[in-house]
Amino acid sequence: MEARTRKRRWLIAAAVGAVVLALGLALFKPWLLFVDVRVDEQLPTVAASPAVSSATAKPSSGTATTVPGGRVQLAVGSLISHEHATTGTVRIIQQPGGKRVLTLENLDTSNGPDVHVWLSAADAVEGTAGWFTAGSAEYYDLGVIKGNQGNQVYALPDELDLARFKSVDLWCVQFSVSFGAAQLAK
Repeated sequence: MEARTRKRRWLIAAAVGAVVLALGLALFKPWLLFVDVRVDEQLPTVAASPAVSSATAKPSSGTATTVPGGRVQLAVGSLISHEHATTGTVRIIQQPGGKRVLTLENLDTSNGPDVHVWLSAADAVEGTAGWFTAGSAEYYDLGVIKGNQGNQVYALPDELDLARFKSVDLWCVQFSVSFGAAQLAK
């Protein structure tokens, strides 16, 4: 009888362990740390200077030169690492006709569950002190990140007031932590 009780306990413990393991895998998705998703969307080119906002500019020689599409860079920042090693450049670009986009250029970070691209009212703070700052500030969610590597373009709504936002954050909604962030400079 004692052997039978011991066997029953082992079976119950094994079943509970299997359920806990399955739930842990479903919740944390650890395999994502080893799988890269590369996205290479066409990035808009911008004028060398925000002062050049028309489709043509006159260099010192007096001849007209075409500025690529009349696009203007409104803000730029370099991504810094937070919870995960993160590098790349963030730009906010005004397209001809006034539409604006946010680009992630040469992005390289870890893949993770439920990582979103946020415009944040918080400053991008280096080190572990910056891991949670975006979560305690006003933000605008541009949606789930398209991939953890490469070049990406996100449309910004016309009514969005960019003056309210100081940084871009790659925010893991599931775990309320920043993968990386970039302070925006005009």
